Amino acid sequence: MAIEYLKKANPPVQAIDTATADTVRRMLAEIEAGGEDAVRRYARELDGYDGDIVLGEAQFAAAAKALSEGVKSDLRYARDRVTDFARRQRDSMQEFRAELVPGLMAGQRLIPCQTAGCYVPGGRYAHAASAIMSVGTAQVAGVKHIVATSPATKDHPVHPGILYAMQLCGAHTVLALGGVQAVAALAYGCFSGHAADIIVGPGNRFVAEAKRMLFGRVGIDVVAGPTESAIIADETADPAVVAADLVGQAEHGPDSPVWLMTTSRALGEAVIALVPGLIAALPDLARHAATAAWRDYAEVVLCSSREEMVAVSDRYACEHLQVMAHDLEWWLANLNNYGSLFLGEETTVAYGDKCSGPNHILPTKGASRYSGGLSVGKFIKTVTWQRLTRDASRSVGQVAARISRLEGMEGHARTGDVRLHKYYPEERFDLGTLGGHATEVQR
Repeated sequence: MAIEYLKKANPPVQAIDTATADTVRRMLAEIEAGGEDAVRRYARELDGYDGDIVLGEAQFAAAAKALSEGVKSDLRYARDRVTDFARRQRDSMQEFRAELVPGLMAGQRLIPCQTAGCYVPGGRYAHAASAIMSVGTAQVAGVKHIVATSPATKDHPVHPGILYAMQLCGAHTVLALGGVQAVAALAYGCFSGHAADIIVGPGNRFVAEAKRMLFGRVGIDVVAGPTESAIIADETADPAVVAADLVGQAEHGPDSPVWLMTTSRALGEAVIALVPGLIAALPDLARHAATAAWRDYAEVVLCSSREEMVAVSDRYACEHLQVMAHDLEWWLANLNNYGSLFLGEETTVAYGDKCSGPNHILPTKGASRYSGGLSVGKFIKTVTWQRLTRDASRSVGQVAARISRLEGMEGHARTGDVRLHKYYPEERFDLGTLGGHATEVQR
C-alpha cells in the first residue's frame, strides 16, 4: 500500500531571506578590512560585550571553580568517550605506499590541518558538549593550533561549562565571541595570529551563512540547519519511549522537525496522543520550542513494510535516526542516509548528543545523502605522492603524451616527450597525433 500520513507537517510559509546574506557579506568585508578593531566594535554593538576577547588562566580558573566536582567529572567522562572514538577513527585511517607497476611508486599521507577554528554556540542552551565534540576531535587529529570561540554578552559571560570543556580538550586559544564576528575572527586569524584552515561547529543562521560564504577560503564541516530527528519503530516499540524521544529532540527549536515512521497504526496513534502531554510538562523555554516544532514540522508516517520505512527514511536523509524495531542488524545493513544511527530502545539521541562517543555535529537538510558529520578525518588531509624510475617513465610517458594530444593539450604532451628524448635518445615512440598528424620522437 502507499504510505499514509497519520500526521503531516504544515510549516509556515518562509519568506525568502536575503537580509541575512546581505548582513553577513557586509560584516565579513568590514572585518577583513578593519581586523580586530572591527571585531571588537561588533561585539559591543551586537552582544553588548566589552571585555577581554582572548580568555586566559584567570577565566579558566573561575570557570572550574564555578562548577561542581560532579559536573566536571561528567564533562571528563564525555571527553574520554568522544576522544576515544576519535582515536579509533584516526587509527582506521592508513598511510600507504605501493608499486603500481615496476618502477612506479605511489602512496598517500595523512596530514593534520595546521589551524582549526571551533565555534561553540551559546544562546538558548549552554552547549558544553559541542566544545568537546569539536575541540576534542581536533586535538586527537593532531591539529597544531585550535582556536575555540563562544558568545559572551554584558550580562552572560561565556558559560563556565563551555570554558572548562574547551580547556579540558586542549584549545590553544579561547575567544569570547559569537556570531559572524566570531567566524570572521577565526577565518582571518584575529587575536590568535593563526587563520583557520577549517571552521567547525553549529550556530544560528548568521553563523551558518558566514561559514557558507567563507567556504573555499577555509574548509567547513557542514552548513548546519535546524536539528532533525527521526524514529523508525515497529509494533515491538514502546509508545511512551518513542514519544519521549520525539519531544526530547523537538525542544531544540521551533523549526526542528521530528519524524516517525512505523508499520503499526496503533503505535503511531498512541504516540500522537501522548506527545502533547509530554510537551506541556516541559519547562517554558523547551515547551515553546517543542510546541511549534511538533505542530508545524512533525510527521508520523504509516508504512506497509520495513523496506518501505527504509525508503521513506532515506528520502528524509535526517540528521539523527533511531531504530526501535526487531532485527537491528538488518536495519544497520540496509539504511543508507543519516548523520548518525541509534539502534535499539536502549540507545537514544541524547546519549550521542552529550557523551556516548560518536560526534554530534552532523549533516542536516538532506546532506546525509552525500556527507557524514564531523569526524577526526575532517581535520586531516589525505594527500598523495608518486615517484617514478626512468624505466617507469618510459611506459608512463608514452601513454601520458598520447592522452594529452587526444585532449589537445600539447604542452602536457611535450613534458613526456622531453623525458623520453633525454632518457632514451636511440628509441622511437608512438606519441599520439597532433592536428591529425602522428607525432614521434626520433632516436
